[in-house]
Amino acid sequence: MLGVELRTEHAHKVESNLSAIQRVEVKKRFADSSVTCLGYGANFEYHSPDKAVLRKNIDQTKEYIQLCKDIGATGIKVKPNDLPASVAKEKTIAQIAASLNEVGKFASDLGQLVRVEVHGNLSQEIPNMKAIFEQVTEKSVKMCWNCNDQDLLPPGLEPNFNSVKKWFGDTVHVRELNVGEYPYQQLINLFTEIKYDGWILLEARTEPTDKIAAMLEQKELFYEMLAKAKKG
Repeated sequence: MLGVELRTEHAHKVESNLSAIQRVEVKKRFADSSVTCLGYGANFEYHSPDKAVLRKNIDQTKEYIQLCKDIGATGIKVKPNDLPASVAKEKTIAQIAASLNEVGKFASDLGQLVRVEVHGNLSQEIPNMKAIFEQVTEKSVKMCWNCNDQDLLPPGLEPNFNSVKKWFGDTVHVRELNVGEYPYQQLINLFTEIKYDGWILLEARTEPTDKIAAMLEQKELFYEMLAKAKKG
């Protein structure tokens, strides 16, 4: 387990209020370890019909992209979080895509990626994510598969996966591989087939007593699934 995505408002406390010296210290801490800091897992979202709220989310995204650059990371995770019923779906989709293009251009200029988590009410449905990305023009904006139950809606996991795989970036979120009904073996098979070479990030939701033992268990499960996938 050699990569980490820092999270907002968590114990990591790597936020935009860090001074220049503190940012250098964070960068050095990762550089001196075997762990790669991939970036920042933010909650910035771009669906609000309120223009002031939308602008605040875009501007704060840029602040944190600069933070990612300063600490030696490679990108930021953001999310669409809804398709409000009060607005035509097509309008919100266009707004989200335009926002991603704006922050994507800013990120590109700093050598960073914008990783868009498949997330939110209605927006996490794969056809809606596909519609958003069909309007994204910035190459620095990538999709982060998130292992939602909605991935399994008709026509099913494999067709949904294939419909958006050309936009995948270098991060994928999974939950515990032995919790719930999500078909993780099938997912690992699909990523193996496309020769995915990014990070699989464990977004754990349980609170095991022995966290180290639990991490080791997940690592073993992952490599077992990977071995099965490679055998075909």
